[in-house]
Amino acid sequence: MENAQSVAALMDSTSSKIQLLQKAFAELESHRAVTLNMKWKQLEEHFHGLEKSLKRRFTELEDQEKEFETKIVQSKELLEKREEAVLAKERASLERLQRKRDAAVSAISVALEESKTSSPVEPVGIDTEEEEGSEVVEAKIPDAMATESSVEDIGKVSESRIVEVKTYAELIELCQQMDAEGLHKFISENRKDLATLREEIPIALRAANDPGSLILDSLKGFYRSDVSISDAKKDSILLGLRRSCIMLMECLDSFLTRLDQESLSGIISESVKERAKAIAEEWKPMLDELDVDAGNGNSLEAHAFLQLLATFGIDSDFDQEILSKLIPMVSRRRQTADLCRSLGLTDKMPGVIGVLVNNGRQIDAVNLVIAFDLTEQFSPVSLLKSYSVEAKKVSSPLKAGNISSNIQSDVNDKELTALKAVIKCIEDHKLEGQYPLEPLQKRILQLEKAKADKKRATEVSKPQSKRPRANGAGYGPQRATNAATDKNFYGRMTDRYPQYLYERPYCYPGPVDNHMPSVMGTIAYSPAPGHANFFGNGFQYQAPFLH
Repeated sequence: MENAQSVAALMDSTSSKIQLLQKAFAELESHRAVTLNMKWKQLEEHFHGLEKSLKRRFTELEDQEKEFETKIVQSKELLEKREEAVLAKERASLERLQRKRDAAVSAISVALEESKTSSPVEPVGIDTEEEEGSEVVEAKIPDAMATESSVEDIGKVSESRIVEVKTYAELIELCQQMDAEGLHKFISENRKDLATLREEIPIALRAANDPGSLILDSLKGFYRSDVSISDAKKDSILLGLRRSCIMLMECLDSFLTRLDQESLSGIISESVKERAKAIAEEWKPMLDELDVDAGNGNSLEAHAFLQLLATFGIDSDFDQEILSKLIPMVSRRRQTADLCRSLGLTDKMPGVIGVLVNNGRQIDAVNLVIAFDLTEQFSPVSLLKSYSVEAKKVSSPLKAGNISSNIQSDVNDKELTALKAVIKCIEDHKLEGQYPLEPLQKRILQLEKAKADKKRATEVSKPQSKRPRANGAGYGPQRATNAATDKNFYGRMTDRYPQYLYERPYCYPGPVDNHMPSVMGTIAYSPAPGHANFFGNGFQYQAPFLH
């Protein structure tokens, strides 16, 4: 306000200043030697125009200031009303919460009273006075002043007595009977609903007398003496059993995370830990035969070993350097980051990522970089670009005369798989702003067009078989054939459809009477099965884990 008054005072003094300027101008005109190109009227009109413009602008600013002050007053009133409404809602919510809490406490106390009265065994050493005192205490629990801790304690007691699963009640019986073999069979029979099993097995483990021993019993047969490591990768029954073993250890880990330290020590006793340590010592030599690229980052053997250490808390008995060397073998598994944290390997991640980059597995490296927030040390965009560049180098033909059409097609398919894996990684981690997808998508369209053109050319060039005429005349079916002709005919199916191996969707084996999962549908950017050892390894990291 003071500034406005000073501005108004200055504007009022403009008239006197104009008069002084008029006198100075008249004095200048009195000197004959000076000639002026303008008249005083022009100057006077100019200054009066400026004065009117300033006054008008000043009036507008005053009006805006008054309007702003009015809005401030209105906003304050509105905020006060909203604050009162919020406080009223809070009071109402607290009253409803208190009523519900009182009702819950009352219901729990009634249930406990009924369970006591229905029990055939009478409490020992409690006289009438003590019983009356206990009734008085229980009658006071539903009071509005009951604490939340009392409610939680009563809830824990009731939960410990009742074990419920929503879908598979058989799980409780299997856990009560400590039937590890039955658990494996049940998982195999219901492998189509693994998501529900993952939720309900940790609940059912509460019914087991010794959950830790039950899970250790389920690990029997993970390594079979009659199956070598190379043959184990082809044995669908053994692969299914190993996936089930890993899932059961994860379910036990999920069950243990819900317990306090005292309860945890009771379930994972020292004897259970010693037994788990013995199993780990037995498995460890088996891992020495695996190399860094074992399973292309999807090794079930390494995953099971690390999960065993993490679940039973025996990782301190093993060298962290040795454990960190196993991480590249499981870099595609969805549990890798959580396993590393559980095993205390976070500090070893830069070295693990360096190993993955040196082995051409930048997709896996990017996943770990983002999971452990190491983007300042390793740039995800730089890793993905180098991966794309290497894929393009491999697909570049040498000379037209030195490379066959089939080999060039195979190499192009590998680049196509690599580019799709890069796009999938960019979309998963929302890196589109740093690495635009358009150039990659254009290159994919070029490769797919070349692939389609080659397929059409192959179909045109293949021989057409003669068919009998509609009226029955002409050539009839030849009955006289020889074995050599038939053998050659069926042997050329691959030549007739050379692209079939690269066009079928990536899927898991179909359902059989074993532990293997059912066939799944095609997923976006799925790599060809024959290329798992090349650039498709990054994509397969994001493939859905079954069990």
